Amino acid sequence: MNPLVLSLLLLSLGLGTTITFMGSHWLLIWMGLEINTLAIIPLMIHQQHPRAVEATTKYFLTQATASALLLFAGTTNAWTTGQWNITDMLSPTSATLITLALALKIGLVPMHFWLPEVLQGLNLTTGLILSTWQKLAPFAILFQLYPLLNPDILMALGIASVIIGGWNGLNQTQLRKILAYSSIAHLGWMITILHFAPNLALLNLTLYIIMTTSLFLLFNTLNSTKINSISMSATKSPLLSLLSLTTLLSLGGLPPLSGFMPKWLILQEMTKQDLLIPATIMALATLLSLFFYLRLCYMVTLTLSPTPIFSLSSWQTKTTQMNILLTITTTLSILLLPLTPTLLMLFA
Repeated sequence: MNPLVLSLLLLSLGLGTTITFMGSHWLLIWMGLEINTLAIIPLMIHQQHPRAVEATTKYFLTQATASALLLFAGTTNAWTTGQWNITDMLSPTSATLITLALALKIGLVPMHFWLPEVLQGLNLTTGLILSTWQKLAPFAILFQLYPLLNPDILMALGIASVIIGGWNGLNQTQLRKILAYSSIAHLGWMITILHFAPNLALLNLTLYIIMTTSLFLLFNTLNSTKINSISMSATKSPLLSLLSLTTLLSLGGLPPLSGFMPKWLILQEMTKQDLLIPATIMALATLLSLFFYLRLCYMVTLTLSPTPIFSLSSWQTKTTQMNILLTITTTLSILLLPLTPTLLMLFA
């Protein structure tokens, strides 16, 4: 792609998210989401591959539906209250419609069916943008509206996402689909705790973006899109294989890695709120996600390629901007747990 066009699209992507962050008027927020959606579509379709075209079409139709539902909810609320301000939402119907529209935007159960299919049709770089940056604008709206939304609906969507995200990821062989279901499960944790402790939801979102960025960059460096292809990584690059192992375990939420922190804090907060049954269900459902993370760990470290590789193992990678970003995100994915008190103060 032409560097000038690429720069324009990335700037438009940032502009749309920034408008949504700053806006308090329903039409301004809707406009920011639309700019965001229209800016990423050329990035998705530039491969000119039938899978990419199909994924882009599915993404456009899904996001257009969510935007129309969001605009309808805002209009209904303005008709009821006479106000276009996002925080002046008194209609329960509008609140429910907005919850469903944003759930469709980010891919929560039961509006999650588009996310694995769309992610499967993209390359890893565009998939990284879709899994991380595109979640920021809808979450910015959720963080403004959470006191006005129905906590029971948020709880139901969150628990269902944790269960379905772990369950559907068990039998996948495509890494991008596994990452999509991992994303759904992590979003479930954020939505469940959003009403009770938004600072923990923000902390979880930050760590999710860091860990997911690290894993996408690792798979991109290894040039792997299937489970079978990562079995050669231990032979080609032992260091990247070790980093993949620790990042996967961190995503699974095992101590003493960074991914354990948000799950521990969320379960602790839910226990304080007397939500013992939902907390137990989510803790048990996390074992489903942990299983396919462990399966990836087994493939990336303990499995040898069926065909012999005669090239020398590389313990050192080239110093590029992508590898510097990989180093930073992987380090944060592994070593943040001892800094839990500091992070709680920052996100309070």
